[in-house]
Amino acid sequence: MGDSIFNCCYVPPHPPGEGELSGSRRSEIMASNSVNISSDKRFLIFFDFDETIVDETSDDLVVQAAPGQHLPGWLKDTYQPGRYNEYMQRVLTYLAEQGVTESDMRSIMEKIPATPGMITLFQFLRTRPPQDFEVVLLSDANTFFIESWLRRAGARPLFHRIFSNPATFNKDGRLVMRPFHSHDCARCPSNMCKQVVVRDYVARRTQERGRPYQRVFYVGDGANDFCPALSLGPRDVAFPRRDFPMHRLITETHEAMPGEFKAVTVPWVSAEEVVQRLRKLVAE
Repeated sequence: MGDSIFNCCYVPPHPPGEGELSGSRRSEIMASNSVNISSDKRFLIFFDFDETIVDETSDDLVVQAAPGQHLPGWLKDTYQPGRYNEYMQRVLTYLAEQGVTESDMRSIMEKIPATPGMITLFQFLRTRPPQDFEVVLLSDANTFFIESWLRRAGARPLFHRIFSNPATFNKDGRLVMRPFHSHDCARCPSNMCKQVVVRDYVARRTQERGRPYQRVFYVGDGANDFCPALSLGPRDVAFPRRDFPMHRLITETHEAMPGEFKAVTVPWVSAEEVVQRLRKLVAE
């Protein structure tokens, strides 16, 4: 694994007239971006970001940079269910109009605390033999917020790939965010279905490697982390943050449709509980 892998961040290109990728085009790009990852990994582990790696929601905290640390009512009233990404694009435009700079936003992101035990989990993954874990971050936040936090925490080299909404500063200093892709999943927000990303990535990497992973793990908290966890198999493990939406949805599914959710479920309050289970699994 060279440094170039650690430094890459998945940013879909911007096709003419659209901020979205078709499924086939997305797969092509994923193939071209993942060929350098070592094929000897035994396990694949996905992480969500907001309220999983960090103990807050980055989109909420960036509002601290606004005048008076709050948004005007007219702006908040533009939010529509399922279209949060579009709402955040308007929020970022507003912040730029109020003179909020790249430095202002980065400073806020860098101060977000990690969730309990998460740094211990990162240290565990970092100290494992190189053939153990392929580590991927999958988030509906954006690449700028995520990269800012990871680099400040010294955790960026741990992640082989980052899948999130592309966000870059334009010549006027405004953070411009685009939707990650389009999809047909009725369960997920219009800009990202994490199950599509997980299925595409696992299929592509399995093809490149010539064999499947021994196990796939998914660490998350939100309702949009339940959808990708549905694609896990009976040898895989879902790590939902205890009593958060992902955990509640898994529990409700077990009760309403036994057998529908196939993965082993290990809820956690501290990510040290994730470490404890991973230690046992890698030793098998």
